[in-house]
Amino acid sequence: MKIGVKILPKNEVLDSQGRAVEDTLRHHGQTLSGCRVGRYVVLDLNESEKSRAIARATEICEFVLFNPLSETYELEVLEGQAHA
Repeated sequence: MKIGVKILPKNEVLDSQGRAVEDTLRHHGQTLSGCRVGRYVVLDLNESEKSRAIARATEICEFVLFNPLSETYELEVLEGQAHA
């Protein structure tokens, strides 16, 4: 089963990449309320049960994928992406 992991800086943390993208877009006439830049990771897990896949993905995220001091993460099951 494939699990998508969205990792973003916490709202209270300065996101210099997001700020640079926002400034560039505004400089080119684009209007927006804000921009945050993060990472997206797809985990292809050997699990067929959704709850077990999410539990494993959570374990992996908390072990290596995100820094709890400065980032948050969200998981999503990528439907139709079951491991064959």
